[in-house]
Amino acid sequence: MNNNRKTHWESVFTNKKPTDVSWFQEKPTTSLEFIRSLNLPKDAQIIDVGGGDSFLVDYLLKDGFENITVLDISEKALEKAKKRLENDAEKVTWIVCDIVDYQENTSKYDVWHDRAAFHFLTEKNQVEAYLSIAAKSVKNSGFMSVGTFSEQGPTKCSGLEIKQYSEYSMTATFEENFRKIKCINENHETPFNTIQNFTFCTFQRK
Repeated sequence: MNNNRKTHWESVFTNKKPTDVSWFQEKPTTSLEFIRSLNLPKDAQIIDVGGGDSFLVDYLLKDGFENITVLDISEKALEKAKKRLENDAEKVTWIVCDIVDYQENTSKYDVWHDRAAFHFLTEKNQVEAYLSIAAKSVKNSGFMSVGTFSEQGPTKCSGLEIKQYSEYSMTATFEENFRKIKCINENHETPFNTIQNFTFCTFQRK
């Protein structure tokens, strides 16, 4: 694990309220629409990579999904989500881990969701590790949704450098093991009334 990266995120989630960070969404509409469009059974295995204290898990539980995993490098972020969910937190699997160190080596997940974790991986070896782990972790014909800053979006987030992606570069990055379904560009309005442009791509495991 990159200890500097972990220290950074523990500090962010210790010192800032949800509305103090640019990625806050009261309702993660795009992510929900994608997952709902798949018409999955309620026992589908769903992982939210870099989920932090996102509200996606709240809405998935309300939708009746029974096998949700939230993975994040920050233990503090997951603690916040657990506290918010109260007893419902017991229905979720929580994993404190840097995604590039994740050891899931079975094709387990029906859905791999990642909004704004992947773009923090700026080094080739990190990207390769992520791609390998995703390929091992998603079931054949399973689905993936990845959201990153677009080429019209910011170059940094939370003081860290990120890697921007277009539809073309995202598709090329994942094409060995994942077939593109569609990509969209979307503006995210931050709590500070600024705009961040995202590339969201959805894929299916080959």
